[in-house]
Amino acid sequence: MSQLTVSTSPHVHSEFTTRNIMCMVILALLPSGIMGTYFLGLRSLAVIATCIIACVASEYVWQKFVIKTKVTINDLSAALTGLLLAYNLPPSIPLWMAICGSIFAVIVVKQFYGGIGCNIVNPALAARAMMLISWPTAMTTWTVNGVSGATPLAAMKAGNPVTLSCLNLWSGNMGGCIGETSSLLLIIGGIYLIWENVISWRIPVIYIVTAAILGSLFNHGGGFYPVHEILTGGLLIGAFFMATDYTTSPMSAKGQIIYAFGCGLLTALIRTWGGYPEGVSFSILIMNIAVPLIDRYTEPRVFGAPKSNFAKRMGGK
Repeated sequence: MSQLTVSTSPHVHSEFTTRNIMCMVILALLPSGIMGTYFLGLRSLAVIATCIIACVASEYVWQKFVIKTKVTINDLSAALTGLLLAYNLPPSIPLWMAICGSIFAVIVVKQFYGGIGCNIVNPALAARAMMLISWPTAMTTWTVNGVSGATPLAAMKAGNPVTLSCLNLWSGNMGGCIGETSSLLLIIGGIYLIWENVISWRIPVIYIVTAAILGSLFNHGGGFYPVHEILTGGLLIGAFFMATDYTTSPMSAKGQIIYAFGCGLLTALIRTWGGYPEGVSFSILIMNIAVPLIDRYTEPRVFGAPKSNFAKRMGGK
């Protein structure tokens, strides 16, 4: 008797579930949040808790009472969205603004498009962009140990050199968002995800190298400062934890290279000549929108199948 099983695809299964992946990403993010709380104050915990609770509650209410479908908060995707949003906010942000951003991320950006796996841009970054446009002063007020000051990127934007020591740049003892300042812990978390095959190395490595080199060549900060480009601002958290989002990044290796280079180029352009000191959020969002086109142009051809009309028009093979 035949031992073969006839079934529909997929025929290859991964050991990872959505919940497993979300748990691993949250675990990789926790150390940088702890360090951010240590340097930026205990109010950071209030912002983190508010965003996570608001995101989970928004998803529960929407699915349970509005569209009356299966509640999926147990997959931890809403909790991760809240954590990422909180990490992209200053600790001094009013909590009601954090709640508004959380609702926007989950309901408007995620659930309006069909829930997990269907959103066209990263929910946390879209919410941050909305908040930055709506409340620019609150979103760009930075404090360290209760003292307000400019971030290193803001200083570079003004053409001033970064005076912080390498230890401060690596540890995170500087102004910035809650989870983006500790460069060393973000890199360790990113390497952990690459090691566990949760994310591919292509997007973060190409993104970081491109942004650092081009930003320096564009004379951002008045000189050649590739290390400062990497260790200041949200480049590391964006490259490792948000540009690599499965839903909003390309599927093929070739597509990931194009996507990562585009993110790096746009980040360098915005940082150097844009209206904001930081360019990570808008760069990733712009490239998120371009992902369907990138996927269509770089999709691998089935062996023996003819070239698609779209690929012919674009000159693809």
